[in-house]
Amino acid sequence: MIAALNPEWTSILKNEIDKPYFKDLSLFVDEQYSKHQCFPPKERIFAALNNCSFNDIKVVIIGQDPYHKPHLANGLCFSVNSGMPIPASLQNIYKEIQKDLTTTTPAHGNLMHWAKQGVLLLNATLSVQVHKAGSHQKKGWEQFTDAIINNISTQKEGVVFMLWGGYAKKKGAKVDTSKHLVLESGHPSPLSANRGLWFGNKHFSQCNNYLIANNKPKIEWTK
Repeated sequence: MIAALNPEWTSILKNEIDKPYFKDLSLFVDEQYSKHQCFPPKERIFAALNNCSFNDIKVVIIGQDPYHKPHLANGLCFSVNSGMPIPASLQNIYKEIQKDLTTTTPAHGNLMHWAKQGVLLLNATLSVQVHKAGSHQKKGWEQFTDAIINNISTQKEGVVFMLWGGYAKKKGAKVDTSKHLVLESGHPSPLSANRGLWFGNKHFSQCNNYLIANNKPKIEWTK
């Protein structure tokens, strides 16, 4: 499994990869993919990392699980493959971008254009079995992704962490707020958004203003 992770991130996470739990996790994931249909495709398990260089990270968005229905998950949280219907949470993300930045939003749900600008779209769990939400939780992924967040928090400065919903807030609770901007709100899912916990958070303009103030290029959220 680890062969799918690029050399840069393999080096950064070497201490984590060498731990016994990660070896057990790798065996579990390999077995699951050999016996069941799992998502994202195995070669895209580490897509969030492989498409966003550590040195280029400007923003971290934390999700929970990959989509567990066929043809959706592409390894980036909240993102789906081009040509697939845009999920409800991402529709609400787009609505907030449109209102916050007074702009149009893409007609597709593939967020690779964010990743290429330095937005790390990190799920807490990087794989899942078809039609079984949460099926790969508590197998080691959470410890691994905690290590990723900790490395970013300790080794970088001026990163924007977007923590949407209780799970993401807990996941990012140890981010060093003296070095980074942490933006929190409700989750963009319809349940949370319709209760007034998502819309109007203005995270996207706050993010760009912070990046510009720290002499970094803003994110083109609509490209």
